[in-house]
Amino acid sequence: MKKMLLALGAMFVLSTAAAQSSPVGVWKTIDDSTKKETSQVRIVDAGGVFSGRIEKLLAPDAKQDAVCDECTDDRKGKPIVGMNIIRGIKKNAETEGLWDGGTILDPGNGKTYKLRLKPSEDGKKLEVRGYIGAPMFGRSQTWHRAE
Repeated sequence: MKKMLLALGAMFVLSTAAAQSSPVGVWKTIDDSTKKETSQVRIVDAGGVFSGRIEKLLAPDAKQDAVCDECTDDRKGKPIVGMNIIRGIKKNAETEGLWDGGTILDPGNGKTYKLRLKPSEDGKKLEVRGYIGAPMFGRSQTWHRAE
């Protein structure tokens, strides 16, 4: 009985660690220039395809009812809170710990970029790289897992 409990405990720890090193969860986005939290984004897995939507704007001066006037797709004129800004991300079959193949929208300028996500080993940070063409032509942000 004791061995069975230990085995179950070990499986729980391993599954928790695996979940922590996934992009699934709620993340605080950080402004590049001010280094302050700007929003919370929830990333979900729907059958191996990941998406993320803005749940909350955190900046004190943020307009909670703001819409994406600069968007050029189906999100044009839609509220930013609740907006799906990450679409079509999948786990990279060749590189462990990397998710890519989808896009991210910057609702501030309405532009869409290719996206690569890489969670830290401890699952507390997420490297978010938006780019045009190849990953070397873009910029990265580090998001922090919300508690």
